[in-house]
Amino acid sequence: MKKSINNFLKSYLVISLLFFSFVVGSIAKAATPESKDPIKVVIMGYSGDNIIMQIYGELISKLGYNVEYTPADYIGQFAGLKSGDLHIGSPGWDTTAKDVMADAWGSGTVLNMGNIGISVFEDWWYPLYVKDKCPGLPNWEALLDAECAKSLSTAETSPKGRFLEGPIEWGGTGNLRIEALGLPLEVINAGSDAALGADIVAAVKRKEPIIAWTWQPYWLPAMYPGEFVAWPEYGDGCYDDASWGPNPDKTHDCGNPTGYMWKSAWAGGESIWPKAYDVWKKFTLDEKTMGDLVYKSDIDGIDTMDVAKDWIAENESIWGEWLK
Repeated sequence: MKKSINNFLKSYLVISLLFFSFVVGSIAKAATPESKDPIKVVIMGYSGDNIIMQIYGELISKLGYNVEYTPADYIGQFAGLKSGDLHIGSPGWDTTAKDVMADAWGSGTVLNMGNIGISVFEDWWYPLYVKDKCPGLPNWEALLDAECAKSLSTAETSPKGRFLEGPIEWGGTGNLRIEALGLPLEVINAGSDAALGADIVAAVKRKEPIIAWTWQPYWLPAMYPGEFVAWPEYGDGCYDDASWGPNPDKTHDCGNPTGYMWKSAWAGGESIWPKAYDVWKKFTLDEKTMGDLVYKSDIDGIDTMDVAKDWIAENESIWGEWLK
């Protein structure tokens, strides 16, 4: 009899615990979203970053969050994250935003949410046939030659050669490198990432000499034979210590750092939308996936939101874990 009572009590306890877990889980689920206030997710001028943000935004929308896609500059977004005017930042790249990210994270008002899992590299790139006009490439000193610069010139820059940089809001520093290394070149900014790619492709198809900004992972340097210019190696003092590098009087006399794409968020939002922040922390992609998604947008002409939604429809086994 005593044994039967003990068994009954054990069964009752197990059932009670299961019921309690169910109730608590249901309450927690029902508590998402924790606030109806809009989460401002940054959208900027690059299809790849926009696809990432739209995948994230559409996923947390599934949890009931009110997502507001908000345009911002690549570098300027970090001021908005500090002030709380923006909440979820578009990925920052070690190659071009390392110092800005470190400053933002060090402020105490912006969270480092981890890297996305994508290693990145971006710098000056040229199609291989440019070496016929600028012998000595990829060594940067080949660009000092007047005949090389002339071959790269346009009506807008002549007699200087043109360096085609990304949109001005990307915060490029090509002009500082040109000044530091005494290059007979002039920066011309593309109007958008699409215009940058189109200008490079058009030049390649015409076999026209061009030096331009590009990056990896990206479909363009994978599609066309070319190389990145080899600069003096980057070091932590290059951007802020003039004595560092070959020119003792100027900063930026080096190549770009390598690294990863990083996630950032306004620190104040973690207590308002904790589950949405947890999803952002878990969010990862790999280089191949990123390259394929950008190709669909830039080459196949599919709208970035549609690219994001297609990926979501095909990859629940991946993102389902992020939403748990």
